[in-house]
Amino acid sequence: MLVHSKTGRWAAWSLFGVLFLPLFALPLLVVVAASFSTHWSGAFPSGPTGGNYASAVRGESLQALTTSLVTALVASLLALTVGSWAALAAAGLKKRGKRSLDALFMLPVAVPSVVVGLAVLVAFSKPPLLLNGTSSIVILAHTILVTAFAYQSVSAAIVRLDPAYEQAAASLGARPAYVLWRVKLPFLLPSLTAAAGLCFALSMGELSATMMLYPPDWMPLPVRIFTATDRGSLFSGSAVAVVLMATTLLVLLAVSRIRTRATYR
Repeated sequence: MLVHSKTGRWAAWSLFGVLFLPLFALPLLVVVAASFSTHWSGAFPSGPTGGNYASAVRGESLQALTTSLVTALVASLLALTVGSWAALAAAGLKKRGKRSLDALFMLPVAVPSVVVGLAVLVAFSKPPLLLNGTSSIVILAHTILVTAFAYQSVSAAIVRLDPAYEQAAASLGARPAYVLWRVKLPFLLPSLTAAAGLCFALSMGELSATMMLYPPDWMPLPVRIFTATDRGSLFSGSAVAVVLMATTLLVLLAVSRIRTRATYR
């Protein structure tokens, strides 16, 4: 911590507790408590039960979780591939060209995700690319929404990369493809794994664009949570939300371990 005095550290931790708990931790704790409850008692959920999780981990909820995992995994891989390729290409452009490419990839983030969903729906509802009503249109929308984060993460890592390694490999006769595969990408691996984790988490929680695009047989878990709470099934919806949070955290922890190993290679 940057605060060196004992009094300053206590003040900083106290301020952190006052701001963090009510704004971030408390709402999540209420959701967890509601997932084990059957009714409200004043301002707090009560009636302890584990029955809400019986339906949250099987049937339609389990299918929705599988749909979210597949969508997030495919979208993250596509976003990481496209974003990394674009970041590597942008590194060789002049300043004006790089700015144009930055603006292009940041455009989906600059507008509401529901606008991106509408744009994808309009663009792919007629031949020659008729994707409306398929799982592909959901995966495509998620890919568009998260590619900007992969692009920015890899771009920042490329700026910090020491060019001496590439120059040394090239001076020894290594071809550009070999330098990319054996020199540059290994150094970028920690940033690539971090970008993959971020893209995965964002895709797992995406709702606005998904609501406009998902077919009945491809309902991701956030849509399942929304429909459950919209029908008044708040406690079962909270259990499904906890399953979503836990699954995302487990995947992020796994990605974090891979990133740590890549950093110390």
